[in-house]
Amino acid sequence: MAQTLVIIAHPDLERSRINAAWAKAARGCGSVTVHDLYADYPDGQIDGARERAVLAAHDRIVLQFPLTWYSCPPLLSVWKTAILKRGWAYGPGGRALRQKTFGIAFSTGSNGRDYRPEGRYGRTLDEITTPFELLAIHTGMHYLPAFTLTGVREKEDSAVAQSALDYVEYLLTAPPRIVASGKDDERAKTLYPAD
Repeated sequence: MAQTLVIIAHPDLERSRINAAWAKAARGCGSVTVHDLYADYPDGQIDGARERAVLAAHDRIVLQFPLTWYSCPPLLSVWKTAILKRGWAYGPGGRALRQKTFGIAFSTGSNGRDYRPEGRYGRTLDEITTPFELLAIHTGMHYLPAFTLTGVREKEDSAVAQSALDYVEYLLTAPPRIVASGKDDERAKTLYPAD
């Protein structure tokens, strides 16, 4: 069975309704490791070697977060910059994540109808989260469809509980939306003066 890693980036998980429910459900799965960035790095200083070892030990990687200003919370951005280094995640010698499966799970306060071309924001959630899809493509990972829950302020407790059950199913069985070829493109072989 694939080992799944859930990296949670919620600045206040204890006060969260949705992300806390998802985290609790994920922790109940034997083959899922839950890693809370804000709990492990309250000072914002990411241990790159530790994080790369954790990633290497898992086959499926899911980033879980509340959508924050149409992106991820700040610490997750710091984490991506600290961990996804040339020569490890991409570029010459960068094969550590190749053929792993990657996905994102996020919640939004805004209702799903806001994320349509004719909606409030004029963009779909897929458009807003394109950088995560590109991260998967650039590092040679398969990409899962996003797991989302919108309009969280309006959700009844029963809907939150159902989303947690659906989340576990997603973590364990969701098939990739994009399957990586596993082949290098020519730029992966390009050496730069600093290499």
